[in-house]
Amino acid sequence: MEMAPAGRLRVGINMRNQLLVTGRTAGGEPEGLAPSMAAAFADRIGVPVEFIPYDSPAKLADDAALDKWDVAMIGADPARAAYVDFTAPYCQIEATYAVASDSKLTQCSDVDVEGIRIAGCSGAAYVLWLERNIKNAKLVKADGHDATYDIFKTEKLEALAGLRSKLTKDLVKLPGTRMLPGKFMAVEQAACTKKGRNKGFEELSKFIEEAKQSGMVLQLMQKFGVDTELVVAPAA
Repeated sequence: MEMAPAGRLRVGINMRNQLLVTGRTAGGEPEGLAPSMAAAFADRIGVPVEFIPYDSPAKLADDAALDKWDVAMIGADPARAAYVDFTAPYCQIEATYAVASDSKLTQCSDVDVEGIRIAGCSGAAYVLWLERNIKNAKLVKADGHDATYDIFKTEKLEALAGLRSKLTKDLVKLPGTRMLPGKFMAVEQAACTKKGRNKGFEELSKFIEEAKQSGMVLQLMQKFGVDTELVVAPAA
C-alpha cells in the first residue's frame, strides 16, 4: 500500500505542542487531537497506526527526507515542504508577542522596527514565518521554550514570540510581562506525507476536508478540552 508500505501507518507526532497532544494513554501512546486524527485516517485506509513521537517539530521535519514515518501531523510551512506535501490545515493556532508590562509596544504591527529584538523558539512554525517576514527587527533564537524565555528575560529583549495559548499558560514564568492583542500570524496545523505518493496524498487531503466538514475536528477539540484555544480551519 502506497501510504503504509510497512503494513502499518507510521505517524510522526510533535509531542511539544500540548494543544495537539494533550498527554499519553495508559499504554504510553500519544493522546489528543493530532493522534486521534491520525488514528482515524489509519482506520479509514484499513491499517494499524504506529506513532513515532518527536520532542521538537524541527527534528520531525528534518526526518522527512528519511524513511522514518509515512504521515506527520505538524504545522504547515514552506520551509518544511522540501520532501513532503501538506494538506490544507485542519486547525489554526494564533501566534502573538509578549512584551514587558511597561513596553511602548501596543500591537503586533509595532514590533517589526529597527532596535527591536524578538526572542523565538528555534524550529517553531511561527519562528520560521518570522524568519521570512521580519524586515527590520532582529530575531534571536533559542532551543526550547524555557531557553527562549531565559534569553528574553536575561538579555532584556523587547518582544517574545509564541503561541497565544502557551504564552497565556506560561506568563507565570514571565513576571512583569503582558501579551499584545491580536496575532502576527496563525500556525496552520496540517497533515503531510512524502512527495510522490500522489494517490495517498489525495486520500489524505480528502480525509482532512471531510473531518472538518463533518464536525469530527471540533468534536475532538471538545473531547480534549482545547476548543477554546484552537479554531477549525476553513474549507480548502
